[in-house]
Amino acid sequence: MADVAREQREAQWLQELKSSPYRSYLYSYPHKTAYQVLEPPIPLSELWREEQAETYFLYMHIPFCAARCGFCNLFTLPDRRADVHEEYVDALERQARQWAELLRGKPFARFAIGGGTPTLLAAQQLERLFYIAQEFMGLDPEQASISVETSPDTVTRERLEVLKRNRVDRVSMGIQSFIEQEAAAIYRPQKPQLVEAALEELAAYSFPLLNLDLIYGLPGQTVDSWLYSVERALAYEPGELFIYPLYTREHTIVKPEQMRSQGQDIRLACYNAARELLLSRGYEQYSMRRFARPIAGTDKRILDYSCQEEGMVGLGCGARSYTREVHYAARYGVSRAATQSIIADYVGASSYLMADYGFVLNAAEQRRRYMLKALLHKEGVEVAGYSARFGSHLLDDLPELNRLTDSGLAALQGGRLALTDEGLAYSDAIGDWLISDAVRRRMEGCVVV
Repeated sequence: MADVAREQREAQWLQELKSSPYRSYLYSYPHKTAYQVLEPPIPLSELWREEQAETYFLYMHIPFCAARCGFCNLFTLPDRRADVHEEYVDALERQARQWAELLRGKPFARFAIGGGTPTLLAAQQLERLFYIAQEFMGLDPEQASISVETSPDTVTRERLEVLKRNRVDRVSMGIQSFIEQEAAAIYRPQKPQLVEAALEELAAYSFPLLNLDLIYGLPGQTVDSWLYSVERALAYEPGELFIYPLYTREHTIVKPEQMRSQGQDIRLACYNAARELLLSRGYEQYSMRRFARPIAGTDKRILDYSCQEEGMVGLGCGARSYTREVHYAARYGVSRAATQSIIADYVGASSYLMADYGFVLNAAEQRRRYMLKALLHKEGVEVAGYSARFGSHLLDDLPELNRLTDSGLAALQGGRLALTDEGLAYSDAIGDWLISDAVRRRMEGCVVV
């Protein structure tokens, strides 16, 4: 009887997990909504002196965009004013000057500029970002993998010249949809002709890696119209394609109740159709979202972009920094009033040498983060590597993972625990299920304004 009851519980758990595949995108752990005020604040000199990462990842956040898309809950502010951009970059340079001495001795293996839309900045200010990275932070553009985000409406030859001159390897552009009505439904005023022109311009500059982002599950979208956008993206032969399911939240312009009123949820059908198409075109799947082809003909190694890296040094308001034991950032907001206030505090600050808002990871959360960081990607968790780092066995520390293997959502083979193809499709449900109770309580207690 006990075995029957157990089987029934496991069957119910699996049914519940599969009935809600799109719970949350766990792109980082702990999630930013779990951050709280750090009492007392921690001197950055103390944090980085003890950091064990062999190399660093430099990230700059530019929190400005032309317009807020209907699905966006990122830390970004629609603001095109050149003087506002200049004041912000001035503050970013002050921060870099203060942080530079704390980070001597280890090279930057990666450098990324994200947002917002970094290429909303004028070419002169965009150039300054690379100057700051090289002059103050010690970035070597001949060695580091460099990634920059852009948008169709900000692609100009003057800006692309800046990126090319500074050895950018990966240009990432969010398109979301090639169909004007679908883009309009998520408050993204975007003409297909503008997108195509931007892609033609990018192609002319032959960056080593072009990444394009698309979203499925948009209002009014069908599986066929979704595949049309995937086909249009493939026509430009991107080396990398990220496909994202649409999420709506309390603070997004498109509300959750609006999505529920659309009727049938087609997201899983869109995912499966796009996955089949991309695999048939020679792309390899690396996660639920990322599909890529081998990069050839480059004179430096281009590392995968990942916002989960330890040793991540986040410059700018809205950027997060990760040491092994502490994650920290500026405060988080979504509304226009909140983001304006947080940016004003950042621009007006004279010192950036204390971590006063973040999350301190105890030993259990460090183990869980290590597991999640690997499990939600195709390579999975190397069991021996986990044991070497923590001195314990993965399945002893996190016995709930046995549910994944028992259900066929993961497999333990060749010393690695990895999601199966079916498991990858349910990554957002699995990731959400694996959030610790302590982190979930803090996330649920977070009030985002």
